[in-house]
Amino acid sequence: MTGWELAAVCVAGVMAGAINAVVGSGSLITFPTLVALGVDPVTANVSNTIGLVPGSFTAAYGYRPELAGQRERLLRLGLASAVGALGGGVLLLFLDPGVFQVVVIALIVLACVLVLVQPRLNRWLAARRAHAHPHGGLGLWLGVLAAGVYGGYFGAAQGVLLIGLLGSFLDDHLQRVNAAKNVLAFLVNAVAAVLFMVIADVDWQAVAGVALGAVIGGFLGARVGRRIPARVLRGIIVGVGAVAIFVLVYG
Repeated sequence: MTGWELAAVCVAGVMAGAINAVVGSGSLITFPTLVALGVDPVTANVSNTIGLVPGSFTAAYGYRPELAGQRERLLRLGLASAVGALGGGVLLLFLDPGVFQVVVIALIVLACVLVLVQPRLNRWLAARRAHAHPHGGLGLWLGVLAAGVYGGYFGAAQGVLLIGLLGSFLDDHLQRVNAAKNVLAFLVNAVAAVLFMVIADVDWQAVAGVALGAVIGGFLGARVGRRIPARVLRGIIVGVGAVAIFVLVYG
């Protein structure tokens, strides 16, 4: 990889890190960039996942105030994310790359719908359930597990999917939901990255470029994202989800 190519990867990493901190779906920038530079698609996916781990941590760290009081919730859901990520990583390495195409698109569509109807759905759930589970119950746990499988397999738009799930099952402010999403996305990326480093082919130059950019982007994205009103953030989430669907269908 030449110096200019590495610089392009770093720039893509900055953009991906910022997008992941606010919404998710940053891989739709870094992954195509690596493929365009001649990296094998599976190797690009693996290297991209590893490279985004530092940026995912930076994004989660930037949302520390919104994470207050969510420790027990994240311990429960973090286990689901970790187990799902391990399963998704195994699927990436052993299944045909086209297997998840239809399922991935359907999941992103569902996530966008959940984000749009979240306020109304929360009101309906509050009226129907006098003793709602503070951590979302089994339904959310299984949903996060499935999102972890998806994130370990490919990862693009896993943030959109997680926000849709968390926002629909939890009666909480969207910024706190986004903070929880960043922690769970970090866990998914980290677990999948460890697996890939052990048993997959890795392009370490690509990893370095994505990682450097993602750390910067994650820090900047967290600072900006915490100040975005819930309605605007919801619109951004749906917009990124729509772009993700377009890229997956026509990219």
